[in-house]
Amino acid sequence: MASSVERLLPSEEARELLGLTREIADAELAPAAAAAEHEGVFPREALRKLGRAGLLSLPYDPAYGGGGQPYEVYLQVLEELSYAWLTIGISVSVHSLACFPLAEYGTDAQRQRWLADLLGGEQLGAYCLSEPQSGSDAAGLQTRAVRDGEDYVVTGTKAWITHGGVADFYNLLVRTSGDGPRGISCLLAPGQLAGMSFGEPERKMGAKGSRTAQVILDGVRVPAERRLGQEGQGFSIALAALDAGRLGIAACAVGLAQSALDFAASYATQREQFGRPIGSFQGIQFLLADMATAVSAARALYLEAARRKDAGLPFSVEAAKAKLFATDAAMRVTTDAVQVLGGYGYVEDFPVERYLREAKVLQIVEGTNQIQRMVIGRALTG
Repeated sequence: MASSVERLLPSEEARELLGLTREIADAELAPAAAAAEHEGVFPREALRKLGRAGLLSLPYDPAYGGGGQPYEVYLQVLEELSYAWLTIGISVSVHSLACFPLAEYGTDAQRQRWLADLLGGEQLGAYCLSEPQSGSDAAGLQTRAVRDGEDYVVTGTKAWITHGGVADFYNLLVRTSGDGPRGISCLLAPGQLAGMSFGEPERKMGAKGSRTAQVILDGVRVPAERRLGQEGQGFSIALAALDAGRLGIAACAVGLAQSALDFAASYATQREQFGRPIGSFQGIQFLLADMATAVSAARALYLEAARRKDAGLPFSVEAAKAKLFATDAAMRVTTDAVQVLGGYGYVEDFPVERYLREAKVLQIVEGTNQIQRMVIGRALTG
């Protein structure tokens, strides 16, 4: 089922790009999603195909192999991918997040040396901030990196890492001095280093095709030339990356919610009770109307934040609002989609039960929605 969304796009190139995305999503992603999610299969080959189509590097500089697309366009591509298969949308968003520190904070020499490979489509990135004891309190991370000659020696454990164990490179947020945010630095580590190992994939409620695992670092030597930014600048890099990443999750949430809405609306026109389609009953119509309004409002929020980013304006608070509203909306919309289908919504024969399970994680990743409320509230109260 193709997305019902009619988009206002800034260029003919963007329209062609969204058309290509829909073709791939309809032909290759959507048909594979249910089985892969049921079996917990990570879609590495599908991501390679997207990379070869140029869809893993859209918001980055063409000089380094990026797509040169505005964030407004990139996020709508993410929405279309998530409409077909949320795991794919999350993977593309996380990969883009993992490329951000090098693209934005690397030196010219570092970008020349490594960025083209990261954006080339064959590699997949991971972003390692959370730890078993520090999630929302990111400044409390304890993974240590001690300078030893030309290397940093890194010891600690990163937790809840998307692409843990399957990524080709890892952005490691590590403690290089003292306590608190000023003692954190960012290292770009290759995926295969001595002393680096991975936990078993987490057994999750939803998005089971998305690989999530601990990254265990036992005396891992990372060359000091792979530090991004200055020593102690890592927390600022992390926050800037999360602002962009939260918009990615908002777009993923809208794609998932739109998919649930479209399925529920289609079902309501076909399912008959009391001699007529259930969509003719006001109770169902009002439910669908509220779902559709929530999806449209969420889309408008993330597009407004993206346009501010594209214009070089501050967008941190707008990103928090978009992530908060879009993921809460996805939770409500998928819950209501199950209700529209009744008993059929509760079984795996129909996709809305999977959508409901998948929506929950979006309220947690890239900063819980309680953290988003803190960001917004502090901006209002100083």
